[in-house]
Amino acid sequence: MQVMLILPELVLIVMVLVLFAASLKKIQGVTLSNMALAGAFLTLVATVLSSCSAGTLFAGAYQVDGLSQLIKFLLGGSLLLIFIMCRSLSGIEEEMQNEFYLFLTLSALGLVMMSSAVELLTILVCLEISSYALYVVISFRRGEGRRSEVEAAIKYVLFGAAATGISLFGLSYIFGLTHTTYLNEISAQLPKMMSQPMAVIGMVLMLCSFFYKLAMFPMHLWTPDIYQGASNETTTFIATLPKIGAAALLIRLVSMTGSGISEFTWVLVVLAVLSMTYGNLAALVQNDIKRLLAYSSIAHAGYMMIGLLSGNQLGMAAVIYYIAGYVLMNLACFLVIYYIAPRGENVTFEDLKGLYRRSPILAFTLAAGAFGMAGIPPTVGFTGKFIIFTGALEKGFYGLVVIAMVNASISAFYYLKMARAVYCQGDEGEVQSLQLGFGVKVFGAFLIVAIILVGIMPQGLMNLADQAVAALL
Repeated sequence: MQVMLILPELVLIVMVLVLFAASLKKIQGVTLSNMALAGAFLTLVATVLSSCSAGTLFAGAYQVDGLSQLIKFLLGGSLLLIFIMCRSLSGIEEEMQNEFYLFLTLSALGLVMMSSAVELLTILVCLEISSYALYVVISFRRGEGRRSEVEAAIKYVLFGAAATGISLFGLSYIFGLTHTTYLNEISAQLPKMMSQPMAVIGMVLMLCSFFYKLAMFPMHLWTPDIYQGASNETTTFIATLPKIGAAALLIRLVSMTGSGISEFTWVLVVLAVLSMTYGNLAALVQNDIKRLLAYSSIAHAGYMMIGLLSGNQLGMAAVIYYIAGYVLMNLACFLVIYYIAPRGENVTFEDLKGLYRRSPILAFTLAAGAFGMAGIPPTVGFTGKFIIFTGALEKGFYGLVVIAMVNASISAFYYLKMARAVYCQGDEGEVQSLQLGFGVKVFGAFLIVAIILVGIMPQGLMNLADQAVAALL
């Protein structure tokens, strides 16, 4: 059935309409959060039911295949986890909570559609649907007289507009060379042209919008201010779902250039090195935890780029595995930030001190997330880096892997600094325990187990990722 091909998209569209109606009726509180959770759960169920579907729609511009279905599952699962984690919306203005769920769902819809788009203009439209929804919600932070969230929203809009304009300019180069906007037709011609400066410049410029979503150098400048200025709920979304969508599209677009090493490959090598090095060095001096995670995300974009530029099946499958693990590790860190800041405040290292006495489960959750992002075994972060570096070594990028390992060593300093702050003594005297519900404790335990279990047993997810990228290569 044709409906099965776009079942997740249809569920999300219905969810957007329902949340829009709820915003008109001003439905709030538990009812609103239950509606959002139900919609996210049905989206995840729809991705599972349609996981074996394959085909093309809309004159070949929309393709449902193994890669798109796996990415939709990751997007649906991440959306559900975020809605579960941020159920109270403590950092969002009460009158904006209806619209908050609405725009996040709309952004997720754009990302889901983008994972199946195989035509350049369709990709651009889906990207803008996702981006415009996020432009709105960044300013929804609770608190009067704040300038940071408004400044963050303006910066996100300006940088997003600039990235889109640059990508359109690059798209015109690729269209001029190949006379088509369909990815399958471009991939048949582009590998033979990658020695031409026009093709290299066109590809680099066209990828800028996806570098922007992934927070990769040089499209990273928005990241620390948006992470710090937006609410904890919004930052959690921005730090996870858009990166999944960007990684999926980068896999499709980079695979068009072929598996050979060209000038374009060396451009990506330079960007990966700059992204890792800048992100890790800048993170060393941060005191605000969200700002630290922002610079950390720039470094992780560089690690993921190593898998992409390897051009082989192992490297690209490793990118999918790594982004799935990265989402789990980020959620672990943001869960702690969310529940030790009851009014949606930003969290510093000082706020983390003695957390193990106030809430052992949150302390262990943050430690698991930090150890994972530092690449300490047996976490998913270690396994992901190991597989990505293995793919790069197969391609002969020995120097790049050495630089990446040095950067991973640098990052261990500030990640372990987070764990040290959590388990240091803190203030002497009586400590007031954090009152957490049973569901929060279960959610924290789930993230801890997932980070370790997926790291110890990567075969299931890697097999799915292998099958997803096999058709592209």
